[in-house]
Amino acid sequence: MTITQINKKRKTSRKKRSKNSRIKSVSLSLTGIIVAFLFIFPYVTMLSTALKPKSDITDMPPTYFPKIYEWGNFIKVFQEIPFGMYMRNTLVISIATMIIGIIVAVPAAYYVARNNFRLRTPFLLLVLITQMFSPTSLLIGIYRELSIFNLVNTYQGLILVNVSFNLAFSVWILSSFFKSIPVEIEEAAFIDGASRFQTFRKISLPLAAPGIVTTAIFTFIAAWNEYVVAYTLASSPEKQPFSVGLSLLTGLYEVKWNFLFAGSLIAIIPIIILFISIEKYLVGGLTAGSVK
Repeated sequence: MTITQINKKRKTSRKKRSKNSRIKSVSLSLTGIIVAFLFIFPYVTMLSTALKPKSDITDMPPTYFPKIYEWGNFIKVFQEIPFGMYMRNTLVISIATMIIGIIVAVPAAYYVARNNFRLRTPFLLLVLITQMFSPTSLLIGIYRELSIFNLVNTYQGLILVNVSFNLAFSVWILSSFFKSIPVEIEEAAFIDGASRFQTFRKISLPLAAPGIVTTAIFTFIAAWNEYVVAYTLASSPEKQPFSVGLSLLTGLYEVKWNFLFAGSLIAIIPIIILFISIEKYLVGGLTAGSVK
């Protein structure tokens, strides 16, 4: 084979690789666009319905986009139900659940990660098994237990139940984060005279910050979106979260879809702000341990 033939063959091979690379890039871009559309489409539908007047919803045939954009629906939802009070209740319950859950889960997860005690594996399996139980199946027992302590229809009862349901997940996730921190770093601190608590506070906690933030956010969102437990344990509007309050817009003969979706979109805003403000910690937490 001559040099000319070899060069021609190399050029042909480069063209094929370049063409395959372009096809792969285009296919990945199209796939990404399709997936993004599938995720965004429900929110576009919610926004479109939230901006419709009642006549656009009840008229036949229905239209996807509103004929008249009723931006006032985002204000009228506060007149239909005490939506501001429901949002305040949700914030109190979610923030308290997140803070208490992290305070309890962090020491437990650190102990599990750093101490190889005899029943460590059964304990972690037990923690994982508790996540398999549906809150709905435990509601009768939970209600009876809280009624004994006069915690039904109280913030304390709702917070306690939410912390309990999310604690197993928090301990399981955080123990993995603490375990990924090299023990040698803590041993070096011990040699320098640091106590166990000082090592935990000044070394382990800062290094596990992405994992703690990630766990806190998942706990906050779980409490924010919770409905069944709140609907059962909170009977007065003064203690109910927005998830229960929005259900009042679903009547026996009529569903106020425009106000229902307007309230749902308003409830999404705090979550979006939260994700934007802690994005760097969240990404770090989700990818921690992926690279050794």
